[in-house]
Amino acid sequence: MDVVNQQLQSLSWSDAAYLAPEWILIACAVLLVILDLVLPRNVNRAVIGWFTLAGLLTSLGFVVWRLIDMNSSAPVMGEDGKAASNVISLLADSYRIDDFASLFKIVFLIATALIVLMSLGSVKSSDIPDKGEFYYLLLPAVVGAMIMASSGDMLTLYIGLELLSITTYVLVGIRKHAVVSAEAAFKYVVTGGISSALVLFGMSYLYGITGATNLGAIAHGIQQHASDYKEMLYVAFFFLLAGLGIKIAAAPFHVWAPDVYQGAPSPITAFLAVVSKGAAFAIVFRIIYNVIFYASSADAPITDDIFLTLLIMAAAAMLIGSAAALRQHNVKRLLALSGVANAGYLLVPVGLALGDMHVSNFGEFIFYLAVYLLMTIGALAVVTVISKAAGHDELEGFAGLYYRAPWTAIAMTVFVLSLAGLPITGGFFGKLFILLGAAQTKTYWIIAVMVISSVISYFFYFGFIRQMFMRSTSEEQVHIPFTTGIVIWLCVAATVALGIVPGPVLSWVNDNFSIVSDLFVGKR
Repeated sequence: MDVVNQQLQSLSWSDAAYLAPEWILIACAVLLVILDLVLPRNVNRAVIGWFTLAGLLTSLGFVVWRLIDMNSSAPVMGEDGKAASNVISLLADSYRIDDFASLFKIVFLIATALIVLMSLGSVKSSDIPDKGEFYYLLLPAVVGAMIMASSGDMLTLYIGLELLSITTYVLVGIRKHAVVSAEAAFKYVVTGGISSALVLFGMSYLYGITGATNLGAIAHGIQQHASDYKEMLYVAFFFLLAGLGIKIAAAPFHVWAPDVYQGAPSPITAFLAVVSKGAAFAIVFRIIYNVIFYASSADAPITDDIFLTLLIMAAAAMLIGSAAALRQHNVKRLLALSGVANAGYLLVPVGLALGDMHVSNFGEFIFYLAVYLLMTIGALAVVTVISKAAGHDELEGFAGLYYRAPWTAIAMTVFVLSLAGLPITGGFFGKLFILLGAAQTKTYWIIAVMVISSVISYFFYFGFIRQMFMRSTSEEQVHIPFTTGIVIWLCVAATVALGIVPGPVLSWVNDNFSIVSDLFVGKR
């Protein structure tokens, strides 16, 4: 009862101030709902989009300010011998503000801001009747992702997961008149429900074994009972990995992704590919590194088995995603399967066990996630423009693009090269850092899988280049809205910058991030 009472303690005003980024988005969403109701129907709903963008940027400013303030304070030495950030713990460690959460929140907010900016030029009332809903529903979705990143308790993790899931169900099916959108929404609701059920089932086993929902308390309980409940621990972790594997769209749990990505509006496809996937990875990191280390016993090497399972999932995602994309001619389905392969790349740092020679797992992961954000949103912004010009989402719509819109073709070439992992792009160094991390742990078989997957991906990524530069031009003129053009070139500039000077970004993350303080719950 003491633990329950402690977790139900009230939130003081000073504590609530730490949640300013979340409060801003919630307040903005409520105000925009009211604004959408009172505005006359003949008023362009783009004004709601601009207010949504302002709310996201304001929230981002608070997150960045808090991150800088925490890392400029006098350092506290962590158990790993590195300078540890000052961690703000709320509600008995149920909600944490640390470098881990802040970096994820920055990724989520930047991604959503770019998606909103892209939408302001590309989303028309003829495509989406309820444009106001389209914009302000993104705010609770990103709040759900932020809750998932900051949670130190299974209850708050699940609340964040469901908030993100329910809002994205609506957003996927928001094109009410489109049959393909309704079909995508139905499939996403079904698979999302299965995912949530699997995650909840796995969590219930952990609660049954330890009698706790806090991740730190669960780790302590597992240390005491791992040898007594090893079969139940295997069941718990494998159900959690299966449920989160659906959210990540990692093979073999990826079959929903091509249909949903194709049927959803392109901005929502980008949101699912970056924010929803990243939020699920935040849960994987929290649970794996808080709990798994304490799950092994003399007769049950659970820790090694779970890390091996993660690497097997990574290998399957890379190979299956890349191979399946070879047969795709629909661009959004192709990028969905590319996202499956990239989920595999992102799983590799998670699955590499920490050791004396390798402690930069999170730095490698967050660097590649940032690069994946830029190249995916940039590529989908180009796809949105080309699809409107061609009237379809097929790869043939890119035919002769260099002769119709040379700068757009060059921008798409940068994104394709980055997705393929070629110099001088951020994607090259993102994959290189992960490869070097795998080499440090002597996990050579996953390096081989990464190389094979990358080589396979060249065939379908270079299909874009073949269409843009080596096919006869079509009649359609390409019109690029101003805001969409801003998104495309911001992503190009950042992708190239991370490909030229990647070191400072990775070094800053590794210097300031501490596994013990910023990731472990209740282990400071």
